[in-house]
Amino acid sequence: MSITLTWLGHGTQLLDVSGYKLLVDPFLADNPAAAAKPEAMQPDYILISHGHFDHISDAVEIARRTGATVISNFEIATWCSNQGLSAHGQHLGGGHQFPFGYLKLTLALHGSALPDGSYGGNPAGFLLTAEGKKIYLACDTGLFGDMQLIGDEGLDLAVLPIGDNFTMGPADALRAVRFLRPKTVIPVHYNTWELIAQDAEAWARQVEAETRSSVRVLKPGESFSL
Repeated sequence: MSITLTWLGHGTQLLDVSGYKLLVDPFLADNPAAAAKPEAMQPDYILISHGHFDHISDAVEIARRTGATVISNFEIATWCSNQGLSAHGQHLGGGHQFPFGYLKLTLALHGSALPDGSYGGNPAGFLLTAEGKKIYLACDTGLFGDMQLIGDEGLDLAVLPIGDNFTMGPADALRAVRFLRPKTVIPVHYNTWELIAQDAEAWARQVEAETRSSVRVLKPGESFSL
């Protein structure tokens, strides 16, 4: 079976893995670049990398409506549980075998305060092993040297932010590709607002000229299958 990733705009992604739907960092209702509405989402799991509004704003509504299990760090999982949601908490470096595959939380350099001011714990990325593939979702992060260790896993796909200001910009994202050495990379978290506007096609050309990775530039709503 294949794994399909659909970019829904900003940092929101929908993965179809072995028939399970994983919604990552749902920010749709107030997202000017969103390719879907929250009410159209029917995930089995919701992955939340950190507590900022543009990554969690639709999570509670979607999880409550669908019964989806939220997967995040322990603090965010507890926050969700206290709202009556099904949630599974992990911590950085810890993995768990789910029905869809093995999911590990990775380091991310960012903040994580929740929209109501609650402490959101440490931000994270996700390393998914499923269907014989390895996928790294960096989520919101700056560049860090231990990306080289994640690259040692042998990545089939890396999804990296390139917007700058809040996350890595194009130059650091290029360095991240060199550290990670994925077969394919997809840029996200750009062009939602003018503040994070970037030329993804120009970045893709530079990545392919200077590394062995191929780049798939998606428009919101487009998909890539492994």
